[in-house]
Amino acid sequence: MKVMRKIIEIDEERCDGCGECVPACAEGAIEIVDGKARVVADKYCDGLGACMGECPNDALEIVEREADDFDEEAVEAYLKEKEKTEKPEKTLPVSGCPSSQIKTFIPTGAKGGGSSNLSHWPVQIHLIQPQAPFLKGADLLVAADCTPFAYANFHQDYLKGKAVMIGCPKLDDGEAYIQKFTDIFNTAEIKSITVLVMEVPCCSALPVMIQRAMRAAKKEIPMEVQVISTRGEVLKNNEKPLGNLQTIA
Repeated sequence: MKVMRKIIEIDEERCDGCGECVPACAEGAIEIVDGKARVVADKYCDGLGACMGECPNDALEIVEREADDFDEEAVEAYLKEKEKTEKPEKTLPVSGCPSSQIKTFIPTGAKGGGSSNLSHWPVQIHLIQPQAPFLKGADLLVAADCTPFAYANFHQDYLKGKAVMIGCPKLDDGEAYIQKFTDIFNTAEIKSITVLVMEVPCCSALPVMIQRAMRAAKKEIPMEVQVISTRGEVLKNNEKPLGNLQTIA
């Protein structure tokens, strides 16, 4: 039954899909759908606004409008059904897992108090939403996830001043990478891309995926590819399988 009552409204322009509001809603009325927080159904939202204080972008507000009346019994049934049917890997992003919650901060290296130049979280390619605020107008570093371990001065020489995304082109889903980067290039106005890969053959797929994403997005972004040896050296004239990778502008 439709009644006039208070209910949560989400501003899609302000919402960046961080998921902070999701665990704050005990009724499970909010989920992340297509990178945005959305009210699943009016009858699950009690309109009390417990989720509002968790939003870093002030995207949630309480409005008064005609909506289905809050149904506590329906909420209980809905939560039980979710618990029975959802797999753990499906529920992690929805539950606001800390690994997927967007955070930005001042790098400790910039303050002189340490050597870290990381300015945001998360860093995994699969966990970063195209609308993440740290991607807007960024100089992007896309690093194979072995490179920080092989190259000792990774933070100072490569990470400083850049937004970073890491992943493994061999173990992860390549087509998903291409789609993710296509969405980012269509959304974020990336200024430049540095691709950091290992000398091993499987790493050569990473810059190719990014080039395919640029073509799909019809974007031309300056891109540089750097190759790190398994001994932690920058290979200027690499004669191994990645030896044909040069700076691409």
